[in-house]
Amino acid sequence: MPAETSQTLDRGLRVLKLLAETDRGLTVTELSKQLGVNRTVVYRLLATLELHSLVRRDAGGRARVGVGVLGLGRQVHPLVREAALPALRSLADDLGATAHLTVVDGSEALAVAVVEPSWTDYHVAYRTGFRHALDRGAAGRAILAARCKDIVGFGDENGFVLTHGELEAGASGAAAPLPDCGIEGSVGVVMLSEAVPSEVGPRVVRAAREVATVLR
Repeated sequence: MPAETSQTLDRGLRVLKLLAETDRGLTVTELSKQLGVNRTVVYRLLATLELHSLVRRDAGGRARVGVGVLGLGRQVHPLVREAALPALRSLADDLGATAHLTVVDGSEALAVAVVEPSWTDYHVAYRTGFRHALDRGAAGRAILAARCKDIVGFGDENGFVLTHGELEAGASGAAAPLPDCGIEGSVGVVMLSEAVPSEVGPRVVRAAREVATVLR
């Protein structure tokens, strides 16, 4: 590790990342093995993180991410939204459809940025803050598909998901997962149509890549 960095801070951040990757929590012993440090160091790291509500330990001693991270997350969403808006605006106007950036929030999909097309007479109303189950709608399904690589042509220009009528009757959606930017989410569009035109999927994939690039 470079001399100008903090080893303790680095370890604390690694603890948070490890805990964020599991739903069942981790014990001190498990963290010690994964970090490659002794249990005393892990105890001190957890105690410090608990003081800031970033970590909590249950009655069985398993550590999990604490509610303090929610406050940090609320500050991240406006930054993510601002960074994504240019790509979403271009996507919405190119396709004449409502474009959105959706991220994972627990077991739900949360729309953190929405842009409506500027030139159409009719379009689907979609609002920032809209939530839905991950297994309903193109945005959530694209995220789930990326988790298990179960997506049409995953990793190439065809890596997108199409849906119809799952969140709103008569509306179709297309979405592609954000690639390799540290944020689990997707970029998509929703339109009043029985079928999604062939050019929409690849255009959504390109937008997802554009958003991921500015978020890296």
